[in-house]
Amino acid sequence: MPLFYQQTIDRHTKIGIWKIEESENFFLQTVPLQNEITHPHKRVQHLAGRHLLRYLFPDFPYELIRIADTLKPFLANEAYHFSISHCGDFAAAIVSRDKRVGIDIELVAERVGKVKDKFINTIEAGIIQQFRVDMPDLLKFTLMWSCKEAMFKWHGNGQVDFRRHMQLQAIYRDEIRNCIFTDFLFSKEKARLLKLQTVFLEKFALSWLATAV
Repeated sequence: MPLFYQQTIDRHTKIGIWKIEESENFFLQTVPLQNEITHPHKRVQHLAGRHLLRYLFPDFPYELIRIADTLKPFLANEAYHFSISHCGDFAAAIVSRDKRVGIDIELVAERVGKVKDKFINTIEAGIIQQFRVDMPDLLKFTLMWSCKEAMFKWHGNGQVDFRRHMQLQAIYRDEIRNCIFTDFLFSKEKARLLKLQTVFLEKFALSWLATAV
């Protein structure tokens, strides 16, 4: 089974990662292709992400998914809140009946370190530097990018300045759960403190958040 990772946050909210080993035809048996996607691999990623929605919640009505002007997928009746992310041969999704959610799966790659100044401000750089864990800087930069991408999807309305509207407040490791928690002040429209969780799996980071609607 290509389910790579799954976590139940609570009875209303679940996370999963699907390792894509199937052909496009496998997904098309059950998943409607709602977007015009020309690139073959991106098309399979798209289908795998939607397939995962129903794997997590079997009654998820993905035939009712709509796309907002900001390109955020949603259900008009909000029976479920969901977020999807893709990375190489992996698709990740978080689905919730009662929470607003965002997720990002991010490959650990040198390019993130090269553009870190575009999404990490000087105050955040200082907080990261003080995070005394056995973790290379590249992983810290990837964690920051993944968290901010997850918040961007959680927000869903675009036009967010990653350096100004998403301010890291604290970062700490949970040794028992083997994950990293981060607190961010999200200040687009109105200020809100957001708590995210990140795990590193193989060569990528997975970050997510779930908040009251």
